[in-house]
Amino acid sequence: MHTVFALGSVLLLSPFTASAQNFPNKPIRMITAAAGGNADFAARVIANALASNLGQQVLVDNRGGAGGVIAGSTVSKAAPDGHTVLIYGSAIWLVPFMRKDVPYDPAADFAPVTLATSSPNVLVVHPSLPVKSVRELVALARAKPGQITNASGNTGSSAHLASELFMVMAHVNILRVPYKGVGPSLNALVAGEVDMMFPPAGAAHPHVKQGRLRPLAVTSAEPTRLAPGLPTVAASGVPGYQSVAVLAVFVPAKTPAAIVNHLNRMIRQVLSDPVVKERLFDSGVDTVGSSPAELAAFVKADMIRSGKLIKDIGIRGD
Repeated sequence: MHTVFALGSVLLLSPFTASAQNFPNKPIRMITAAAGGNADFAARVIANALASNLGQQVLVDNRGGAGGVIAGSTVSKAAPDGHTVLIYGSAIWLVPFMRKDVPYDPAADFAPVTLATSSPNVLVVHPSLPVKSVRELVALARAKPGQITNASGNTGSSAHLASELFMVMAHVNILRVPYKGVGPSLNALVAGEVDMMFPPAGAAHPHVKQGRLRPLAVTSAEPTRLAPGLPTVAASGVPGYQSVAVLAVFVPAKTPAAIVNHLNRMIRQVLSDPVVKERLFDSGVDTVGSSPAELAAFVKADMIRSGKLIKDIGIRGD
């Protein structure tokens, strides 16, 4: 597996092409995860605003399933003309570490456009668990190895990887209880079927607000306004810990540099719009807006760090 977006980086140096001068000349298809989730909501907010900027329809196409393989495969085979766009989380570049049947190379088959959003996870516990801090949780987990249960969500999801990283860095053994998605996982936690979870901040907020869950810390490197008042996991007894969920935008490899750069400018303009920023913040995510090169560097670093975690633990896709 390649570990850099070499082709995408080279393309950004290409001269303006004639084909890019009339882009877009038909509706754009924006492929994302299954309907109803945070990624789908963010994609629809961005698509609606982007359509106004580009003067063409931007149609959201939900291609969930197989840990991102279906969406990634669809985009990797699409015409490299900028009219098919992928907006997806880290599963797109991490799933090859978990499955052998992935029909695309995340480094060679996509050109990076921009890192769109970022959202921390929140470490929450059921109120019946007798802990009120990360340090107390770690102490209890060490005293009762394998007895504390964690709702992990889908294999390879941000909630799953956040919990696996926590166990490795905190040197604890916590029992994973997988569920199909964030919603069922949170329902199980609220019902007291499991003890803890690392859900996205936006998904956790309603339950925390109503007192159904107790928040302990946020997984970002710094405190965040998405989880006001919460310390970081790193500052609460697990130094160096950091885990965030992101949405990134890609197009098929060999898409002309001028089109990549035009999409980058238009999407970053959308992400800087106060209305868009507020709508996404209310759903639990912060807008980012990076250059293609910055996204390529982010993905490379995550493939090295998270890829090692996946291989060391032996995580296999559902």
